[in-house]
Amino acid sequence: METTISIKHAIEQIVKEKGIDRQVVLEAMEQAVLTAANKKYRNTRDLEARYNPDTGEVELFEFVTVVDEVQDSYKEIDLEEAREIDPDVEIGDSLGEKLDASGFSRIAAQTAKQVIIQKVREAERETIFNEYSDRQWEIITGMVRRFEKGDLLVDLGRAEAVLPSKEQMPREVYRPGDRLRAIITEIRMTTKGPQIILSRTHPSMLAKLFEAEVPEIAEGIVEINAIVRDPGSRAKIAVSSNDSDVDPVGACVGMRGARVQNVVSELRGEKIDIIPWSEDIARFACNALSPAQVSKVFVDEENRTLEVVVADDQLSLAIGKRGQNVSLAARLTGCRIDIKSESKAAEAELQEYASFDGTEAEAAPEETEADTEAGVETGIEAGGEAVVEAVAEPAAEKPEE
Repeated sequence: METTISIKHAIEQIVKEKGIDRQVVLEAMEQAVLTAANKKYRNTRDLEARYNPDTGEVELFEFVTVVDEVQDSYKEIDLEEAREIDPDVEIGDSLGEKLDASGFSRIAAQTAKQVIIQKVREAERETIFNEYSDRQWEIITGMVRRFEKGDLLVDLGRAEAVLPSKEQMPREVYRPGDRLRAIITEIRMTTKGPQIILSRTHPSMLAKLFEAEVPEIAEGIVEINAIVRDPGSRAKIAVSSNDSDVDPVGACVGMRGARVQNVVSELRGEKIDIIPWSEDIARFACNALSPAQVSKVFVDEENRTLEVVVADDQLSLAIGKRGQNVSLAARLTGCRIDIKSESKAAEAELQEYASFDGTEAEAAPEETEADTEAGVETGIEAGGEAVVEAVAEPAAEKPEE
């Protein structure tokens, strides 16, 4: 009776602690007993193990086939002997006899234990994989455990994840025991179990942070149309609203900038420009170049190029430090952007008209470094060729502290 209770208790404990399906544990125990029995009988018999829920034991059965002439005494029985056991038996029938499963040696019991442990590990790995495979592109919180060749190993509780060095934010420093938030980008099964890949630089990380902070995004009223990031430095996010009464930029900024400030804090000070989305590529380009004010935009559909004209004092602002602002704007719009100051554009226009008159135009002064920094290659279509005046709506930036 004590053995029955102990086996049942062991099963319930494994199911509860490991979160494994009860049937998987029972099959593992049956397989363990069968493996031990086959080892004892040297695979000479046709055996089958079954768990009996009434007794709480794994019972072992030996099966023999009824034949006219016995050639294998371990797996066959003649008709006359078989009918002494079952009078109704016929040739070709299979007879089963229960064996004593309690007589296994200590080695056989140890073999059974090892099979159970292996089955439990496999089931546990499968359970973890299924759990996290449904959570791809979710933000998860874990604890930093250790470093391996620049990668961070993060403890998620029941599983361990990897934050590769290339997915870490620049200038972020972690120590073992620090808590970390990142987005799950990939889950794959390996020989050592499920491997969970995290990222803090992926654009989806920024999208999920805003979704958590802005109820209008979670409810579908405000949509995130495009995101580009220079991780740890600056990001641009284009948003639109499905409700004319809801300002998408204002919803993302929040009261006194509280919502965007929470996102900025999580990303350790990464500056975020929130701009209105527009299907008009010229208007969208004006918004994307914010905080710079744009005077004119020339859209060339054939060459997928935007020629942007800004005031002389806005040129460096439009280009940004090391071309960062125009680079992000180009990636956000999906077009090549060439920026010129108004004075440069006027000189170019004057030279063009002078050539029509047959007069010789003066040599244009050498371009400054700021003039040549703008212009980034991308690859989606722009709108038809057009010229528009400055129509940019102001982008929302991180509030000054």
